[in-house]
Amino acid sequence: MGSLRWFTAGESHGPGLTVIVEGLPAGVPLTEAYLRDQLARRQKGYGRGGRMKIETDYAHIRGGVRHGRSLGSPVALWIENRDHTTGNGPDKRPWLETMAIDEIEGQSTRVTRVRPGHADLSASLKYGYTDVRDSLERASARESAARVAAGAVARSLAEQAGARFYSHVVRIGDVLSDDTNFATIDWQALEASPVRCANPAAAQRMIAAIDAAKHQGDTLGGVVEARVTGVPFGLGSHMHWERKLSARIAQAMLSMNAFKGVEIGDGFRGATQPGSHTHDIVLPQSDWGPASDHARPWRRASNHAGGIEGGISNGEDLVVRVAVKPIATLAHPLPSADLDTGERVDAHYERSDVCVVPAAGVIAEALLALVLADAILEKHGGDSLPETLRNMAAFQERLAPINQRPPEPTAPAAPPAPPASPATEA
Repeated sequence: MGSLRWFTAGESHGPGLTVIVEGLPAGVPLTEAYLRDQLARRQKGYGRGGRMKIETDYAHIRGGVRHGRSLGSPVALWIENRDHTTGNGPDKRPWLETMAIDEIEGQSTRVTRVRPGHADLSASLKYGYTDVRDSLERASARESAARVAAGAVARSLAEQAGARFYSHVVRIGDVLSDDTNFATIDWQALEASPVRCANPAAAQRMIAAIDAAKHQGDTLGGVVEARVTGVPFGLGSHMHWERKLSARIAQAMLSMNAFKGVEIGDGFRGATQPGSHTHDIVLPQSDWGPASDHARPWRRASNHAGGIEGGISNGEDLVVRVAVKPIATLAHPLPSADLDTGERVDAHYERSDVCVVPAAGVIAEALLALVLADAILEKHGGDSLPETLRNMAAFQERLAPINQRPPEPTAPAAPPAPPASPATEA
């Protein structure tokens, strides 16, 4: 994190989730209704569990916004966990006692059966927990709601800079829908799809696969593609490893618990092709198209690179695919061991989803928005949105071929030196 910093706090069954976004310029449009639209998209999807029937995620803006515009101060958000007071904890009561801040006499409900694939064992051993709940609450996918809220804040800034965000499911389990032409996707229909898949026939097979996994007490993962059009040219850097846009995207994606792989553009598929079929030919100016399209000052004949070359955005669509592992909590638990005794037990089970892949695309969009907003501010700065946009426009004017660029500004002439003082007589 650099120019735009964000933090989340809170546990899955605690009172709620807190989000702080710092570094947003003044004047960025932001409303609770806008945030709600993104949070509602995350809650949808075939294969979600009972938790989504309890929660109606709503990010309350607690600071940093006035009259629908950011003030330039930190933006504070609060998302209530309704399950904290209405859901049933492990003792069949609301989570008020299980997740109480203060110590409660006689509270003896502990989780000691660890789940393979979750942070249960590794985090408990690292931090010295004797109750696995101390780790599983923070490592829960519930935290993704906070990230989507933070991402919505960043998304508003990125959209003002011309970016547009999309995502769709290309695989659930062994059902693949990999022949979709992005340009022909009906996005309104896709958002209504239970699995957010653009291929209706593949969508039906995905639903059947989720049903079969649920019947077997199992879970399913998959692959989602997130795409951003209108990405400003020149974000990121080739100078240092941590400033490369591709590296920042990969870190953001892999910071999600369930995201286990990421590729940009052709990624792993490109590794199987010769260079002549992999690299994107730079077109002559006569083939560039409308001169008014400043977001793409140079054009490629293809986009195998997925919008990034040398760690820098090149104006083409940003294309990112993420591998989503199956949820670690299974209705028919895997064999495991007890944290207290080390003896053989079945893994802990707690109400969970069967498949979160449809929601994963929305989360990927949010993470891309956070990375891109940070990169936009790093490159162009600005204390207010108009200043940031002016800086962007000035930079874009200088992206034409060298002999077509406007003259570089020159430093103003130095003022004349003051007259020398007359010599003083001894």
